[in-house]
Amino acid sequence: MTDSHSASPATPKAPKQAPSPRQTTAPRRTPRTAAAPAASQPVAQRAPSASRLRKERVILTEAENHFAQFGFEGASLENIAAAAGLSRHNLLYYFPSKEALYRRVLDDVLTQWLAGMEDLSQGQDDPAQALRRYIRAKLHSSRERPNGAKVFTKEVIAGAPRYADAITRRVTPVLKAEVRAFEKWAREGRIARVNFTHLMFIIWSVTQAYADQQAQFALLLGKPALDASDFERAEELISHLVLSGLRATAPAKG
Repeated sequence: MTDSHSASPATPKAPKQAPSPRQTTAPRRTPRTAAAPAASQPVAQRAPSASRLRKERVILTEAENHFAQFGFEGASLENIAAAAGLSRHNLLYYFPSKEALYRRVLDDVLTQWLAGMEDLSQGQDDPAQALRRYIRAKLHSSRERPNGAKVFTKEVIAGAPRYADAITRRVTPVLKAEVRAFEKWAREGRIARVNFTHLMFIIWSVTQAYADQQAQFALLLGKPALDASDFERAEELISHLVLSGLRATAPAKG
C-alpha cells in the first residue's frame, strides 16, 4: 500500500508557447544615411580625350574662318564641316547647333582678350610698362588671330544679338578692375586723371582696327599684307599717344 503522502502526482508541465512573430522575424535594418542611392550620386565627368580636343580645335578654327567671312547668318554647318573633313552629322556630335559653335568661337576669342585685360588690372606695375604690354598684347592678337577679332566685331556691330549676355557678364567686372587700377595710379600722382572707361574703349578700338581693317591698311601701304614692322610701328605710336595723354603734370607751386 502506497503512502499517499510519499508520492504526490507530478505537476503537469505547461505547454511551450509558440514564439511571437516579433521574435521569429529578423530585425529590420535601419537604412544607412551615409551612403545615398546610386542614382543620386554625382557622376564624375570624364575629361575629354586628346583626340576629341584636337578635332574640336580643327572645327573651331574652320568655324572662326567662316564666321569671319560670312557672318553668323551666311556661314553654314555643312561648309564648316566639309572644311574640317567631317559630315554635318559628325560636326553636331561635337557642337549641338550652329549657335553653340558660334558662341564657343566667341568664348575663345574673349578668353584670350580678357587674359591681357586682367594683367593690366593688377595695378602692380609701372603704368607705362603695363600699358605698353597691354597694347602690344592687343595688337599681337589682331595680327595672329584676325579672324577671331572679326567675328567678335561683326557680332558687336550687329548689336550683340547672340552674345550680349556673355559680354556683360565677363567683360564688365574686368573693365571695372582696370578702371580701379587707373584710379589708384591717378591718386598716387603717377598718371593724369581722365575718363578711364573711355580710355579703354579707345585702346580697344584702335588696336582692333589692325584686325578689322588690315586689308585696307595694307593696300594703302602698297603691300600684300601687314608685316611685323607695321605692328611694331603701330604699337609705338599708340603707346606714345596714350602715355602722352596720361602724363601727370606737376602741381602748380603756390
